[in-house]
Amino acid sequence: MRPFQFSVDVAHAKSVNETMADVRRLRASAIVTAVILLAAAAWFFWLAHPWSYILGAVFLITAATSLWVTVWAPRKIGSVEDLYAKGSLVPAVIAETRARGVTLLALIDIAKPGAEGPHYALVTRSIRSLPGHELVEGELVPSISVLTDRSKNTIGDTWQMVSPMPIAWGTTDHAVIERATAEISEDEWALLVANIGLSEKVREAENQQLMVSPHDLPDDLQ
Repeated sequence: MRPFQFSVDVAHAKSVNETMADVRRLRASAIVTAVILLAAAAWFFWLAHPWSYILGAVFLITAATSLWVTVWAPRKIGSVEDLYAKGSLVPAVIAETRARGVTLLALIDIAKPGAEGPHYALVTRSIRSLPGHELVEGELVPSISVLTDRSKNTIGDTWQMVSPMPIAWGTTDHAVIERATAEISEDEWALLVANIGLSEKVREAENQQLMVSPHDLPDDLQ
């Protein structure tokens, strides 16, 4: 765990942070789905047949689940300040450029608390914008790791959902980005740059994660 403290520019983060935007889209989608399901449930109840009552009840329960997501999602993620404060500083680089965005390749310890030692993996994330950085292959993008599971009852030593959240999404102060870059060892940056060619393979892997052999890690991470 390598914390990195800085003053989060909340207004800037709300406008560019795609992690928070993903939560907003999830909530909006859940609300639309719930409305459609409620309308369908009402129609089935209106038909007033034994079978339609059963289907109406099923649609009603599903709608309630969708509405629960609108409350659960922001609580699970937390505020943008919480995300930056609780995560670990990790290296990421631009591995692929596209007409509408880039793909980041990051080196992240995906081990859960209590696991026997670290479990480092190469992780990718496709993003649309990255203010404060040049959108060129090899650009160093210090980030914070966001770690979670798809459900509370998931077992295992590693997190299922892992992604890098750029420091640049939380501040417009380039001095902060430079400080974060300097706090990551040159060996970590070198490892990522050397593995840019694996970006497509990582994107196609399960959970967009590719485990890194301990023998390939810098000495300070072994």
